[in-house]
Amino acid sequence: MAAVALRSCRRGLSQILSNGGLAALSSQRLEGARRHKSTVQYASRPDLPKLAYRRVKGKSPGVLFLPGYASNMNGQKAEALEEFCRSLGHSYLRFDYTGHGASEGVLSEGTIGTWKKDVLYVLDELVEGPQIMVGSSLGGWLMLLAAIARPEKTAALVGISTAADHIVTAYNSLSLEARKVFEEKGAWTLPTKHPEEGLYDFNMDFLKEAENHCVLQSPIPITCPVRLIHGLKDEDVPWHISMQVAERILSADVDVILRRQGQHRMSERDDIKLMVYTIDDLIDKLTTMV
Repeated sequence: MAAVALRSCRRGLSQILSNGGLAALSSQRLEGARRHKSTVQYASRPDLPKLAYRRVKGKSPGVLFLPGYASNMNGQKAEALEEFCRSLGHSYLRFDYTGHGASEGVLSEGTIGTWKKDVLYVLDELVEGPQIMVGSSLGGWLMLLAAIARPEKTAALVGISTAADHIVTAYNSLSLEARKVFEEKGAWTLPTKHPEEGLYDFNMDFLKEAENHCVLQSPIPITCPVRLIHGLKDEDVPWHISMQVAERILSADVDVILRRQGQHRMSERDDIKLMVYTIDDLIDKLTTMV
């Protein structure tokens, strides 16, 4: 089983931070990148909804961003990663799952299996070579499922507030009385911590299907480098889920990075800095491996 290292950041990132690397990175690497932005494209799939995506061509390893539930590819983390990858000359792709953002489909009709297929399609058809998959919340769960299914297309994983199995375990943690009420209603309705998003509704079929994709009940057969970043103040997805993921992943190269002030979205400036530096460190590790 993988050994788990708890640290504020990796050695390489510490050197960047201590040497004033943020200013250099922001001014030199990102200044020119902000002048450009990828355009939205659509992938047509036989008998399946079109997927909207943005792609930057470049060298390997590429970076693939997987957003969270009811989110889209235009969030702060996704935008920042595009700027970063463009500045380094590495390929980058971000996309919307079926029923999300600019992609076709209806959100309420989607399942974990639906969105897993979306990720596998992107890996198979839209990117070249192994990818560093960066998954936020639900995207962290999907990134694990994709890495298990496509190990040859997975160079490394970076989970942000990883929500592996979370929808299933959260529902199963309810009292029997509460679950009976929701089962009679036909759906589990829960408020989010973000008022602009209103309520989330998960029907019983969604929850039952999600059980087929749980990964925390046994060792996770992933052997690539894995970095899991989580905020201790995350009120949506408990940080201990990242610890459970790390304990079950078979890779010998797993780091868990906990941010004391970090919340679920991890979209503050320092959160994004850490994410970018973590990926930069992985790129350096992957490109210098003999």
